Formats: sequence, structure tokens, C-alpha cells
Amino acid sequence: MEKSTNQKIRLGLFVIIGSVFFIAAIYFIGNKQDMFNKTVKISALFNNINGLQLGNNVRFSGINVGTVKEIEIVNDSTIRIDMMIEEEILSHIKKDAVASIGSDGLVGNMIVNIVPGNHSNEPVHEGDVIRSENRVLTEDIMKTLNSTSKNANLITVNLAKMTDQISSGKGTIGMLINDTLLSNDLKETLLYLKSTSKNTSESMSNLNKIIADLGKKDNVVGTLKDTVVARKIKNIIVNLEKSSNQIDQAVTNLKDGKGALNYLSNDPKLVKQIDSTMVNINQASYKLSEDLEALKSNFLFRGYFKKQAKAKAKAEKLKEK
Repeated sequence: MEKSTNQKIRLGLFVIIGSVFFIAAIYFIGNKQDMFNKTVKISALFNNINGLQLGNNVRFSGINVGTVKEIEIVNDSTIRIDMMIEEEILSHIKKDAVASIGSDGLVGNMIVNIVPGNHSNEPVHEGDVIRSENRVLTEDIMKTLNSTSKNANLITVNLAKMTDQISSGKGTIGMLINDTLLSNDLKETLLYLKSTSKNTSESMSNLNKIIADLGKKDNVVGTLKDTVVARKIKNIIVNLEKSSNQIDQAVTNLKDGKGALNYLSNDPKLVKQIDSTMVNINQASYKLSEDLEALKSNFLFRGYFKKQAKAKAKAEKLKEK
């Protein structure tokens, strides 16, 4: 009898303790799932929920504010997520808030993250649909990494080929690196270019100096700036123009038959007469020379010509002294 009473007492204590633990667990789980808080529903549309399940947490700025209540496939490219959000938090979520799907830690459960907006001041209301941002899938990241790895491998192979060709002296770069004669020629060319650049710089400096000196009054260009010199040059040009006009007039007069020169140049009879006169003069001069030679042989004039010759010789001797 006593044994039966102790068993009943122990059984009662076990049931009471188990009930307490059960109630505590239900309260804890219900509190986690917002079963005992007043909540309101808002929604978001996604193309891919990345394994999100019912009951997963909803976070606003890193704080748990609700849970995923329902997942509904709208069409082949849209999935609707209904979230139960605590009513007291709803006033802090604005119309331009953005929802995205992430993971709780590196390998944790999927969660819905709500990021506050920057422009709107109007809070969301029950039943509103907020904007969403699709998460980059891990598969897409792996595909991109795989493609990047292939490209890096291809680039490495090409670099290895280029390095091998350069080392073996193939191509322009290889020739420049391995050909000593070409390297020396290139070095000399650079020296010539340097020298030419220096000479060019000196020439430009001298040219600038010459251009600067052109404005000075002690040279030809500088004198042109002097108004007095410019006026004199202008007068000279005017006088030259007048002289040119006068020469043109004189030439015109000659062409028109005015003056003795035109008469002499245009009258053929007069030219023949002058030519005949010159011939007669030459003949008379030749005959006169013969007559003088004859007079020198004549005994009457021989003494006279001898005296003239002696006087001329004496004068030449005096000049030599």
C-alpha cells in the first residue's frame, strides 16, 4: 500500500514537471514563431527563394521581427512570400524598404532580410507588397569562378608561351632582348635622338632670340616700326613710281617716233650713210698712216722724227728714275 502511494506521488511529480517543461517549450517556440504577439502580414515577390521554408525568420536591420507565414508560386518566374511582422515594428518599415533572401551565418537557415529605404517616410500597412532584391545564387557564383579560372589558366598558358618565345629570341621583343648588335644600334639611335633633341632645343632658343631681336630699332625690321623711317621709305617708293612713269613716257616717245634717237634707229637710209661714212673714215685713217710712214723716210722730215724719238726716250728714262 505504501509502495503504491509513493509510486503515485512520483508519477504525479513526473507529470507535473513534464507539463511544466512542455508548457515552457510551447511558450518558447510560440514566442519564436510570434504565436503570442500581435502580427500583421506584408508580402514580397521573388524570382528564386533559394530554399527558404515556412517558419524561417524575417529580420529588419539585423533584428528578428517576424517569420515566413506562406510561400505561394504565382507563375513560372514569380514566387510570393507572406511574412508575419510584429505590429509594433511595422511603423519603422517604410514603403521603399527592400527585402532580400540570405542565410543565417555561413551554412545556417535561409532568412528574409528587410533593408530600410532612404527616400520614403510613409510606413507600410497590412497587406502591402514591398520591393525585393534577388540574391546572387551560389551556382552562378561558382559558374563565374569556373569561367574566371579557365580564363586565368588560358592567360597563364599564353604568358608561358610568350616568355618562352622571348627567351629564345623570337619576335620583336625577343630580338631586342637577345640581339646585342640590335641593342647597341638602338642605344646609338637613342644617343643620336638625344643629341638631335638638344641641338633642336638650342636652335629653337636661338630662333626665339632672333625673333625677339627683330623688334629692336637697331635692325632692319625694327626700323620699320619707326614712323620717320617708314615715311622716308614711302617717299622713296613714290619717287620710284614717278621715275618709272617717266621712263615709260620716254620709251613711249621713242616708240612714237619722237626725238633724234628714234630718228636714228628707225631711218635705214641714214644708217647706211653713217656706215658708209665710217668706212671712208677708216680708209682715210689708213692712208694717213701710210703717208706718215712715207714722211719718216723722206730726208726733209727725217731729222724731225729722230728728235721726237730721242725726246720720247729721254722722258721714259726720267719716269723710270
